[in-house]
Amino acid sequence: MPRMAQFVLALLVGLALLTWAAASVVENTARGWFERDVSSRARLVLVGATHSLANNWYAGPPVLQKQLNDLARDERVMGVLICNADLTAHVSTPEFLEEFGCPVVGSRARVETNPAAVQEWHTVATLPTGRVHVSVMPIESQEQQMGFVVLLHDLSFIERREAQARKFLLIAFGVLAIMAFGVPMFVAKWARYGWSNELRRLMRGGGKQSLEFQPILSDMRELVGRMANDREDAPGQWTAERLKQTLNRHLHGEKIVILANREPYIHQRTADGSIEVQHPASGLVTALEPVMRACSGVWVAHGSGSADRETVDENDHVRVPPGEESYHIRRVWLSEEEQQGYYYGISNEGLWPLCHVAHARPMFRAEDWRQYRAVNQKFADVVCEEVDSKDPIILVQDYHFALAPAMIRKRLPTATVIVFWHIPWPNAGRMGICPWRQELLEGLLGSSIVGFHTQLDCNNFLDSIDRYMETRIDREHNAIVMRGHRTLIRPYPIALEWPVRWVEAAPSPEECRAQVWREFGLKPGAFLGVGVDRLDYTKGIEERLLAVEMLLERHPEFRGKFSFAQLAAPSRTKIERYQDLNELVEKVAARINERFGTPGYQPIILLRSHHEPAAVYRFFRAADVCYVSSLHDGMNLVAKEFVAARTDLKGVLVLSEFTGAARELTEALIVNPYDLEGSSEALAVALTMPLDEQADRMRSMRSLLAQFNVYRWAGKMLVDAARLRNQERVSGRLAARPATGTTL
Repeated sequence: MPRMAQFVLALLVGLALLTWAAASVVENTARGWFERDVSSRARLVLVGATHSLANNWYAGPPVLQKQLNDLARDERVMGVLICNADLTAHVSTPEFLEEFGCPVVGSRARVETNPAAVQEWHTVATLPTGRVHVSVMPIESQEQQMGFVVLLHDLSFIERREAQARKFLLIAFGVLAIMAFGVPMFVAKWARYGWSNELRRLMRGGGKQSLEFQPILSDMRELVGRMANDREDAPGQWTAERLKQTLNRHLHGEKIVILANREPYIHQRTADGSIEVQHPASGLVTALEPVMRACSGVWVAHGSGSADRETVDENDHVRVPPGEESYHIRRVWLSEEEQQGYYYGISNEGLWPLCHVAHARPMFRAEDWRQYRAVNQKFADVVCEEVDSKDPIILVQDYHFALAPAMIRKRLPTATVIVFWHIPWPNAGRMGICPWRQELLEGLLGSSIVGFHTQLDCNNFLDSIDRYMETRIDREHNAIVMRGHRTLIRPYPIALEWPVRWVEAAPSPEECRAQVWREFGLKPGAFLGVGVDRLDYTKGIEERLLAVEMLLERHPEFRGKFSFAQLAAPSRTKIERYQDLNELVEKVAARINERFGTPGYQPIILLRSHHEPAAVYRFFRAADVCYVSSLHDGMNLVAKEFVAARTDLKGVLVLSEFTGAARELTEALIVNPYDLEGSSEALAVALTMPLDEQADRMRSMRSLLAQFNVYRWAGKMLVDAARLRNQERVSGRLAARPATGTTL
């Protein structure tokens, strides 16, 4: 019910109760007054009449009758009766009511100490015809009681007056209700009209600000900004075209510059000497590449492919995607020494284990740090070469370039730099492990916006700044001010393009299933689980295989029927921790196959090689269950890719609670990957889940991915950046405006 209707209803009910209570009080009070008045008048009449009646008692009935008729002339007197001492009727008026005859009244008016005498007595009786006032007065002569007189008064006039009083009260309270409701409403509307006009005038920048409006004017402007944000984020499918239109409206067709270590397309020389284009197994690339295809620009990245140098022009550019060529890759070349210190050293032996709670010790070496700083400077310089304006929008991606934002801002002070940190951010205590924590934090604060997957990561970052840096933290707006520069801290949960082009080009789920069954010799009626990851210790691959082993151990009915295909792309193979993981996963898979395998059946299908997206989606569409068992992850787009692949609404996602995706895909079976027993039971539930429940869960998750897709993610982030840039432009113009005044 609307608030105004609730107020009106409460007001009317309150007034009705008040009217009812007032009417009851008035009626009871007035009735008492009237009855006492009638009783007093009756007594006065009878006191005067009884003396005359006593004198004429023996004069005969005609004389007494005449006196009674005189008493009954009042229209309110219903009748008069004279009774003898023995309670027999002596004389009465014709209209006297039989209900109040001598025996009835006399017996009630007897004196207790003298039963032969009658005392003065008054009462009110209720008859079907109305209420009657009865008065009894003894007739005495020379202290001898000869009889008594009974006088009846009609009290119906009291009821008439009560009805009139009740009507008056209702009218009075009705007028009061109208006044109580109407007058304040009129005053409120009039005040709101004046208030709205004044506020509208102030919002347009006209006139002098009233003191009463000054405290709320800034809040109103902030609200207008938020409403504009909401319009950009309005319901409806975000598409590449909508992203283009949004960016054209806010960025006026400017190109975007992305800085990332990994390139979206790698040119590799094959064994037969030809060149093939590969898509790296990277969530970063999965998310950002559709954005670049939608809005164009330049992607600055490390050229790591064996044929990358052969495919660039004289400016180290190559147009991609092949056949579409909607944007450029600018490749930067690194020496073996630079790659060892910057990529393998600080980035993946230092920052990666520092940010992931996966029980790997971070390694920090001074020489690696020098290389990291030098490479960040090299990439920052290339980015500055690629921009085409003084205040471009630059997207810096991930932990490889924590120093680059401050380096870029030093050369381009008005640039809008967005950093998106694709991995978790550690808590402040863990961040203290890093010897160069202040340099890293200061480098990131060179950006305009620092984005994370979750609010928890934002909070951890703010806590780290609070502990290790001399800055001002605006926790209300999640912002940090250092040396006059303001950096916003925002959660932007990363997403997929929708619809996913690999799904649209893939065979049907039935065809994919048939292909996979033929390829691996699976029996009809068999179940297939799938995991897709880089070979990284944060992904929980060992725990995943051990959960499959426990499933087969605790549920013998799945032996010979359930196989788990682990697609594991080799990663960072120069690092000892990754080499050890590679060997460990091989040993665990071999042991499980030896324990439960039979001729023609392998429970673990370990595929340690790079798989193109088309092959990955073929497995997604064929599998009965996908298990994502990350020990700690920023988002993990594999979970979202599996859901996107299931156009048939079949399959079950088993998802680690330590992923950002678990906060969004709540219809998945959420597990603790360290709890092998619980994870194995979740796999058993997934394999026996009814199809209608699978469809309900999958439909809900797909709806979320369709609405919160990568175009919406990028659009929100870039529009925030564009608005921030416009605010900084306005602030810059105001700061540059010369002061006016009179000099004496």
